[in-house]
Amino acid sequence: MSQGHELSPIEALAAEHALGVLTGPERAQAEARMASDPAFAVLVEDWRARLAPLAAEVASVEPPARLWPSIERSLPANDNGAVLRRLRFWRSATVGSLGVAAASLAAVVFLAAQPPRIVERAAPAAPMLNASLMGGAAQPMFVAAYDPMRKMLLVTSLVPPGADPGHAHQLWVVTADGRSHSLGMVQPGASKVMPMPEPMAPMMAEGSALMVSVEPPSGSPMPHPTGPVAAKGMLTRI
Repeated sequence: MSQGHELSPIEALAAEHALGVLTGPERAQAEARMASDPAFAVLVEDWRARLAPLAAEVASVEPPARLWPSIERSLPANDNGAVLRRLRFWRSATVGSLGVAAASLAAVVFLAAQPPRIVERAAPAAPMLNASLMGGAAQPMFVAAYDPMRKMLLVTSLVPPGADPGHAHQLWVVTADGRSHSLGMVQPGASKVMPMPEPMAPMMAEGSALMVSVEPPSGSPMPHPTGPVAAKGMLTRI
């Protein structure tokens, strides 16, 4: 599928900062830009407010009681670099748990939804739509949010990276006539912002179905899924 125009660098940076996927230096640069560029701050706060309801889509997971005492014992005082290294190790060690991945997404969205510090944001003119794409487990495998104002779809995979290196996940929207339309590929454990140009944007409406199929690494060779459907869900108003 043609993805149309790419996001502008400012839009992409605002969305990634709101989602919490920037590196430390990138986040520092984004925060500095928010302080000096009110227009950029408005973009970030708008994304934060629209993504906040996604926190309700995933259940929290209580970490083991021994986790934090173990981390504290292993770290020198005031060594922030060591803290980050230890947290990265813990996150990598638990990446095989879908429930923990979902809890991590909820924490990211919660942090992104903290009250704005720079400017006030005008109320959105159109409601966001979201979807939880479920497979066979109790937790969603993918979560998606569609912004009808900007015609952008944000999709996050909660599938652990490397779970099935021989295949890829392809996202589809199913229209009322039962036809599937490809929205693109989604990498396991990653988030992606997808512009929705015409004629795709009208398909992203309340009640539309989204699904993810398992395809070859290059995607389906046909204009419809050729592999099994791994997860599906419906767009609903937030």
